[in-house]
Amino acid sequence: MLRVGIIGCGRPWKSEGATGFGMSHQHAFGYRATGKAQIVALADLVPENAESFRQIHGGDAIYTSYHEMLAKENLDIVSISTWPHMHAQMVIDAANAKVRAIHCEKPMAPTWGECKAMLAAAESNGVQLTFNHQRRFGTPFRAGKALLDSGRIGKLERIEAFCDNMYDWGTHWYDMACYFNDETDAEWVLGQIDLRDPQTVFGVAIERHGVSMTRFKNGVTLLMSTGHQAGPRFGLRMIGTDGIIDVGVDNNTNLRVKGKGDADWVIIPDTEGLHGDENVKRGVIDLVDALLAGRRPELSVYNAMRATELIFATYESSRSHRRIDLPLQSTDSALLSMLGK
Repeated sequence: MLRVGIIGCGRPWKSEGATGFGMSHQHAFGYRATGKAQIVALADLVPENAESFRQIHGGDAIYTSYHEMLAKENLDIVSISTWPHMHAQMVIDAANAKVRAIHCEKPMAPTWGECKAMLAAAESNGVQLTFNHQRRFGTPFRAGKALLDSGRIGKLERIEAFCDNMYDWGTHWYDMACYFNDETDAEWVLGQIDLRDPQTVFGVAIERHGVSMTRFKNGVTLLMSTGHQAGPRFGLRMIGTDGIIDVGVDNNTNLRVKGKGDADWVIIPDTEGLHGDENVKRGVIDLVDALLAGRRPELSVYNAMRATELIFATYESSRSHRRIDLPLQSTDSALLSMLGK
């Protein structure tokens, strides 16, 4: 059995004392479902959180120092479910401890330099590193990709994305845009963000309104619009030469298509929705299987880096008032810099 350690147990979503979505609990359900991994150690600054977690998911040892856990437990896999500003150092420390795999929550980190440092630590230590962009495993997204691959709307030309912000929500939509566009690298980004009324989400400042255009190397473009006044509240639209696929754009349907020959929208039935916890479980099952099989997991750090670069390139474009040709050279967060943080 693979030995799993959890950093950041937290409390289940909406339970007393919860400060987030309790993602470590969703990770735990995934490890249990594999039948090949066992949670043996827990690290949380609040021992009561770890004890509560143990009552539900198991775990022989509890630590208030993740460093001590890494030193003593001979772990194969570490799951990190803390706020983003803690991710980089925890990932680097776990990689240097020679664990075999690390699964970390998203967004990756508050700065692009920290993201690059996590990748470097994983590569130098031969560690499988994944980030929980779990919507890759959602049934409406998978079905939408199957429709796209079938040629139902012809050749993909443009993707439009709508959400609350570039960072906390946008990380999902940038990742899904790359997923729908076959993991094609981007050429450039041109964007603008409004920082007059910033918000803080899980410890990181974000914009409340923004727009960003990305051109990929295969000619496909992506338009990301963020903020409550930017259009549809939530969704992705794939526009092809012969039609359109919508995921979540219409409030009444999860997936719809209007392809060549369709007189009106065709609703594709879906019972799971856009936010199911099953997606997290499937991601963990995949990363464990990938580790044992020696293949690249769906939630690979390389996919996460491709998407996350577009966030920080948008910020840099807004700061420098120009198009940003990739790869991105700056390593800070232009958003945080403009806010004086």
